Amino acid sequence: MPNLPVSVTTIGLLIASNIFMTFAWYGHLKFKTEKLWVVILVSWGIAFFEYCLMVPANRIGYGTFSAVQLKTIQEVVTLTVFVAFSVWYLGEPLKWTTVIGFTLIAAGAAFIFYKP
Repeated sequence: MPNLPVSVTTIGLLIASNIFMTFAWYGHLKFKTEKLWVVILVSWGIAFFEYCLMVPANRIGYGTFSAVQLKTIQEVVTLTVFVAFSVWYLGEPLKWTTVIGFTLIAAGAAFIFYKP
């Protein structure tokens, strides 16, 4: 396995972890008739894999990125993964207001990385 830059490894792990977490938090919405305790247990099971990716991502990335930068990357990744998930899995339409709102959030996040 090639040595990837820390930033690539960190962001890749954050993307993978957020895919798991999005399914854990929102995947059950398609199964409204399932008992709540069942979807909670399934969600916990899925979230386990999210933690197995998120913790190493933060450990590997810390030092190259500050804790604030890691959290900011994670939030932007979360929003990006969620938009794709809501359109693809839940079948919700992508609205222009969502695109603008998330774009403004990403623009705000860019200030975290700005070095005056």
